[in-house]
Amino acid sequence: MLFLLFVCCLAIYVACNLGANDVANSMGTSVGSKAVTLTQAIVIAGVLEFAGAVLFGRRVSSTLATSITNPDLFVSQPQMLLLGMIAVLISCGLWLQIATAKQLPVASSHAVVGAIAGFSWVAAGVQAVKWSALRTISIAWVVTPVVSGLVAAGFYLLIKHWIVDREQPLLQLEQWIPWLSLILVSVFGTIVLPTMVETLPSDFLPAVPRYNFALGIGGLAALSITSVGWRRLARETVAIESGASVEVTQVVERQLARFQLLSACCVAFAHGSNDVGNAIAPLATILYIQNTGTVPQSSLEIPLWVLVLGGVGIVTGLAIWGKQVIETIGEGIIKLEPSSGFAAELATAATILIASSYGLPVSTSHALVGAVVGVGAVKDWRSVNLNTLKSIGMAWIVTIPIATLLSAGIFSILKYFF
Repeated sequence: MLFLLFVCCLAIYVACNLGANDVANSMGTSVGSKAVTLTQAIVIAGVLEFAGAVLFGRRVSSTLATSITNPDLFVSQPQMLLLGMIAVLISCGLWLQIATAKQLPVASSHAVVGAIAGFSWVAAGVQAVKWSALRTISIAWVVTPVVSGLVAAGFYLLIKHWIVDREQPLLQLEQWIPWLSLILVSVFGTIVLPTMVETLPSDFLPAVPRYNFALGIGGLAALSITSVGWRRLARETVAIESGASVEVTQVVERQLARFQLLSACCVAFAHGSNDVGNAIAPLATILYIQNTGTVPQSSLEIPLWVLVLGGVGIVTGLAIWGKQVIETIGEGIIKLEPSSGFAAELATAATILIASSYGLPVSTSHALVGAVVGVGAVKDWRSVNLNTLKSIGMAWIVTIPIATLLSAGIFSILKYFF
């Protein structure tokens, strides 16, 4: 019982530091563009991060638990794998706490993958690491910011050309609200809703095909967002026509800020779905070994209470320490408005949710930084703060070797004593 409490506390420690560091990935641009206040961002992120972790976090967690190290080499000594996962939790928690104190948005996926590879190498040699899986994950890390940046740049170009830069931007926005609603719901709905609907009880709405049910929910959501957007835009238009001293550009950005808030919710859900595995995959592996006396092989079923534990840890961390890293992404790379922030967040959400659906532990910070840079390239390359980018890039690069060495060293100490 004491051991279970100890490893659960370690997992919560990692999840808290993960939430503190990575909340900037979901809410940094919203705070930076003044679409929401810092307090509102933390509350919204808390709810959506928890939901993403619990409802959509199993696949990535299972990948991390079984695909980085070769389980066959630990079949005769499962306790060695157990000690290794304890070392992973300790090393990742320590490094994420240090990075958060320095206000650096590091990639927690780098930390956990490097830590698992580090202890595996020490425990059973170079053959203990599944290099093919590492190669796939590493390629995903490189591709993520490129894809996210291209999508963000393309989407921002669309908003800029068809709405912001037009002679009558309010009229253009009115025509585009249904399409923006459809795009927003499609990013979330086509990736997440079908998977969530599949988890419903088998006797739930038996006459309705599951995928059609998901499409129906998405359609209603798009209609609701469109209706609310039109009503609010109509009120703003009446105020301008009655002589209110408000610039048209401000009205457009204020309307797009509401879309940005919804896209931030998508990013928060996406982050919870992908990054919760960094905290709970080692815990799930430890529990499996403790309960069965064997090592998990090709897949690992993640208990619901473990997902809940990870979600609670993420929310706690972002509530206590989340403010520090938000400023780096939200304001340190480029100056954002709701129109550009909306494009960056929607691209990030799409990239991460697709990766989560395939069980790939990618980096949300990679995706969002790539998206922000993509938007900056469209606005003006000179507006991008290269010094901030260098600091973030360096933090990404050093995370893997630091986590690897920390995990290897802590594992060696645990192995010596236990």
